[in-house]
Amino acid sequence: MIKIIHVHLKGKRKDYYFGSISAVFETLSAETVGVTKSYLQHAGLSGGGTVVTRTAIIKQAALIRGSRDKGFSD
Repeated sequence: MIKIIHVHLKGKRKDYYFGSISAVFETLSAETVGVTKSYLQHAGLSGGGTVVTRTAIIKQAALIRGSRDKGFSD
């Protein structure tokens, strides 16, 4: 399972997708997101939780991928 962190910036109406919480803060500042990295790591996103701040909505979900073998034959 590959996890995806989805950050929706409310005021800018912009969406970002990250592979980790650390990646969020390599691209966006804590001020932009509305919480610190430490807070987000302990917020319980892995259980399908959502963190809503004044500036952003942050969610974690699983990336669903199809099989590479389906639809192809030799």
